[in-house]
Amino acid sequence: MAAVLLAGCQMPGSGSSGAAEQAPAGSSITVASVPGVGNAALYVAQHQGFFRQAGLAVHIRSYPTVAAEIAALQSGTANVGVGDYASFFYAQEHGTHMVVLADGYDAAPDIMDVLVSADSPINTPQDLQNATIGTPEPELPAGGAPYSLATVAASSVLENDGVPLATVHFKPMPTARLIPALRNHVVNAILVTEPEIYEAESQLGARSVLDAASGETVNLPLEGYFAAAAYAQKHHDALAAFRAALMRAQASANQPAPLNNALTHYAGMSRETASLITVGVYPTSLRVTSLQRVADLMSFYGSLPRPLDVSKMVFR
Repeated sequence: MAAVLLAGCQMPGSGSSGAAEQAPAGSSITVASVPGVGNAALYVAQHQGFFRQAGLAVHIRSYPTVAAEIAALQSGTANVGVGDYASFFYAQEHGTHMVVLADGYDAAPDIMDVLVSADSPINTPQDLQNATIGTPEPELPAGGAPYSLATVAASSVLENDGVPLATVHFKPMPTARLIPALRNHVVNAILVTEPEIYEAESQLGARSVLDAASGETVNLPLEGYFAAAAYAQKHHDALAAFRAALMRAQASANQPAPLNNALTHYAGMSRETASLITVGVYPTSLRVTSLQRVADLMSFYGSLPRPLDVSKMVFR
């Protein structure tokens, strides 16, 4: 079900070599998803028939939050969930036993930025001292520690740039309110991903003063695919076929046409927005050391109650 891997070990069965894996006859998997850039490959796989070719009937159900996805995994309403690592690692540390099936989406330059308005006096990360930064609503219970993977990553970069975290105030709010809050000077800056980066730049002339995926957080894994450990034990072959088909889609999603089609049809973006946003990487393999960086950052900043050994979660 899950085995300890050597640090840095690459998951087998990824890429074209795993594409021939077939699920047992009659296999059906329900996937819980919050449609967006990070899980676009899931929809590429569905649209291009990769799951069907692997002998799988895959049903994708949309949920409003990753927390709702995790609840669906716990109840058995869904078999696989996809979303930010912070939420799933936090749930793992609080009694929801899961396996990591695949790394879904990794950071690239300027896909997770702190933006300021065009006329802002803030020009460098050091200028963010005593600033209020608007962020999406918490992925984790707020208790003084960074409450999302974005705030964890931004905290790391701010500290590396010599900014005392005690001087920066993160202000959570609904994502739809972030750009208006910046426009109306309710906050000094906003920490956002795509498509909000593109929208803020095009609507306000916003500019980036900090890339939260740089320095120690460069290429940071952001989203992954998870299953309940008990389900994975009983349905190993079906999940292996699911992962192999997904890896084919991950490779396709790194090409503009399949990605743009998924973003416009499933994530609700306009064709213009889908073609102009900055996109990260859809990896075709999983490296344990990369995921361990996420868990270690979360533990260091207090977003996890104790260190988490990711190698024990990996699906084999």
